[in-house]
Amino acid sequence: MRLKSLFFIGLIACTSCTSKKEVYNTTVAKEKRDFKPYITNGVLVGATLNHHELNTDKEAKFLQNFKYLTPANAAKQSRIHPKPNSWNWDEIDDFINFANTNNLVLRLHGPISPQASKWAKTDKRTAQELEKNLIEFTTAFAKRFNNEPSVVWMDVVNETILANGEWFGPKPGTDQWENPWLKMGLDKNGYPLYILKAFEVATQHATNIKLVYNQNSGLDDVLWDKLKETVLYLRSKGYRVDGIGWQAHLLLGAKREDFVENTEQTMQKLAHLIDWAHNNDLAFHVTELDYLVKDNLKDQTEAELQIQKRVYKAITDVLIEKSKNGEVTLNLWDVGERYKKGTGMFHSIYDAKMNPTPAYEVIKSLLH
Repeated sequence: MRLKSLFFIGLIACTSCTSKKEVYNTTVAKEKRDFKPYITNGVLVGATLNHHELNTDKEAKFLQNFKYLTPANAAKQSRIHPKPNSWNWDEIDDFINFANTNNLVLRLHGPISPQASKWAKTDKRTAQELEKNLIEFTTAFAKRFNNEPSVVWMDVVNETILANGEWFGPKPGTDQWENPWLKMGLDKNGYPLYILKAFEVATQHATNIKLVYNQNSGLDDVLWDKLKETVLYLRSKGYRVDGIGWQAHLLLGAKREDFVENTEQTMQKLAHLIDWAHNNDLAFHVTELDYLVKDNLKDQTEAELQIQKRVYKAITDVLIEKSKNGEVTLNLWDVGERYKKGTGMFHSIYDAKMNPTPAYEVIKSLLH
C-alpha cells in the first residue's frame, strides 16, 4: 500500500511539472460543431434517445428541449461489432444523420465496458482474442467518427471500478452484468491492459474527438481515488484523457442515504471531484442522470418525485457553480420513464404520458 501511495504521489508531481504538450494532446479539430451557443448558466444539458424512439413523441420532446444527444445503445460494441467479421453501423449512422439534420452535438457512448457482445463474454475467450477484438472495434469506431462534425465526445471506457475500489471483471456465462476485458490482465503497476489499450488506440485515431473516462456507481472515495490515479497514469503513458464522466443512475448504484438523507455532504464530494477534474484540465460530465423508484416504493412515487426534484436541484447548483472553472455537461438518461423488471421505474423529466415531472422545473432553468 505504501509503495502504491508513493507511486501515486510521484505521478502527481511528475504530471504537474511536465508540460501538457509533452504528455498528451488536448486540441480537437476546429471544424467540430460549436456547442457553446447551447449552454445556459454554464452547463450544457442534453438527453439520451434509443434508436426505437426516433420518430416518436420522445424524439419530439427531445428536440423541443435539447441540442446535445447521447445515443443510448446504438454505439456500443455489442451492437456494432457483435463478433469477429460482423459489423453493423446502421443504428448509429441513423443517429449521425439525425444529429446533422437537427444541428445537434453528440457524445458517443461506445466504450470498452460491460456493454460487450456475448462473443466477448464467452468464458472460453482468451486474452489474445479479446485484445484483437478490442483493437478492431476501437480503431474502426475512432476512424469512422473522427471527422464527423457532430461528434464532440466519446466514452473510451465505462464501468471499470466497483464501489469498493476493486477492478470490475468477468463472471460465468454470458447473461450477467460483467466486464470480460479484465481477462487481458494487468500491467506491472497493476492497471488493466484493456484500459491502457483502449486509450492508446483512441489517442492515435480519435484525434478530433474529446476522450472521456466514464464511471458508474455513487461518489465513494475509494472508487474515485482509483479513477483519479488511473487517469494520471494514462496520461503519464502519453495517452489523452479529456474528461471524466459520472454515470449518475441515482439510487441504483448509489446509496439512498447519501443522496436523500445526506445530500449536503454528498454534494460536497461532488464539488471536490469536479474541482479535481478542472485542476487537472479535465472536463466533468454527468453522463447518465435518472432517479430510480424501486418496486417496493412504487406506492410512494409522488413523494419520491419530489425528492428527485430536490436532489436534481442540489446537483445542478453544484454544476452551475463549478462551470465557472471548466467544462461541465449534464446528460439525462432518457427523457421519460424506463422500467426495469425486478428493479423499478427510472424517472427523468417527463412521465409516461409525456407530461413534465417535478424535476422538469429544475432542468428547464438550464435549457437554452
